[in-house]
Amino acid sequence: MMVNCIAIDDEPLALSLVCSFIEQTPFLRLKGRYGNAAAALARLDVMDVQLVFLDIQMPDVSGMQLARILGNGRGPRIVFTTAYNHYAIEGYKVDALDYLLKPFNYEEFLRAASKARAYQAASPEQGYLFLKVEHQLVQVAHEDVLYVEACRDYVKVHIRGESKPVMSLTTLKSVEEKLPAGQFMRVHKSFIVSLGKINSISKSAVHIAGAVIAIGDQYKEGLKQFIEKWTL
Repeated sequence: MMVNCIAIDDEPLALSLVCSFIEQTPFLRLKGRYGNAAAALARLDVMDVQLVFLDIQMPDVSGMQLARILGNGRGPRIVFTTAYNHYAIEGYKVDALDYLLKPFNYEEFLRAASKARAYQAASPEQGYLFLKVEHQLVQVAHEDVLYVEACRDYVKVHIRGESKPVMSLTTLKSVEEKLPAGQFMRVHKSFIVSLGKINSISKSAVHIAGAVIAIGDQYKEGLKQFIEKWTL
């Protein structure tokens, strides 16, 4: 599977290095190189791009600002390339796929690029998703997920047969977009449940594997339609 990507950096040497790394990676296809975020943004709407290697500190539009603009769940994934390590947590808050600290070598670059390929391959139809857990990607099968819980900057994925949830530094929205809508449903601003794992439903809560999950007001209608569809 090929991953189309672009590189954005206002430092010509740094931009050339990233582009050379892209060109020597067999599963990456370089679709463009830009010296500023504004020029890239003007082209992204008409380009088929799944991945952006993005510097953070740039004039006019910073890399972090561009990441927020693209952060609608349907845009390309972001790998930040920067000389400043204090942006790491902020990078995760915009759901960056990885964070390369300059100067980085090809081995480090390839590791980040491989994450992008794994994410690209993990579509909802394939029955699993990848979660960022510390410094690795953990594969979780859809059929094993009981429910997903937001917890500040993390999500907790509660898995069948496991006493502890898997904690991933990502957003509930990002996880929701990776799960098949016909099998999972948001029932609260902080919870997604597996419809097939529901034990019972009361007026104000969903019961799964001993957990009682409140139903948010704005999600009651969607859940009601699901119940009516399957009620005998």
